[in-house]
Amino acid sequence: MQQEQITTLTFLRYETFKDKVWGFGMMQFAHPYLAKADGLEFYKLMGSGKDFGLNLPDWSVYALLQVWENRASADAFFEKSDFMKKYQNRCSEVCTIFMKTLKSHGKWSDKSPFQPSEKQSENTENEPIAVITRATIRTSRLIDFWKYVPTSQKHIFNAPGLIFTKGVGEVPIKQMATFSLWENAESVNNFAYKSREHAKAIKLTRKLDWYSEELFARFRPIAIIGTWGGEKLIPGL
Repeated sequence: MQQEQITTLTFLRYETFKDKVWGFGMMQFAHPYLAKADGLEFYKLMGSGKDFGLNLPDWSVYALLQVWENRASADAFFEKSDFMKKYQNRCSEVCTIFMKTLKSHGKWSDKSPFQPSEKQSENTENEPIAVITRATIRTSRLIDFWKYVPTSQKHIFNAPGLIFTKGVGEVPIKQMATFSLWENAESVNNFAYKSREHAKAIKLTRKLDWYSEELFARFRPIAIIGTWGGEKLIPGL
């Protein structure tokens, strides 16, 4: 029986100044631990931004994206690894979303990390949907990009069906990603294709060639461990 790839995204919140400094340092020092994790195919350590963008860093929140060979490898890491225990001892809140890829196109660091499951389909009308977008902005386009994007994206916070969203990224200003969690596929499609501001942003992206690399992926969340803001992001999952 073929085992399916699992993607996890972990959000880490720090409260004290000392722990925030530790969290920032782990952006560099965590790599040797992750390189040895069994079954880990791809990972990214990321900071986060306030108000969705990365032009205003949020020093209290970091994110760890991981792609696993299978669910067993992911479970073993989060349940047994000393590495995760270090984070849990430092963080005031840890929340991990387990997901299966529905579809993905584009590249991340010249790789295509998310492989759609052969058993999955887009027939998920009544199920929650997670979305990851990621881009490297061309240096020559940075000013134009950051002039426009905060205006185009602010409407997402009021989008019907949005459960949660956060702007994250590997390098502030230049390499950005977004994660959003929605009630269902219809909510995602309404924002992606019917929002005037979002549609304009997509057109400008193509016209002005903002990105040197980009990726878009949709997922089906299958489990959530931990809380965020003191609440379960999807009750019952």
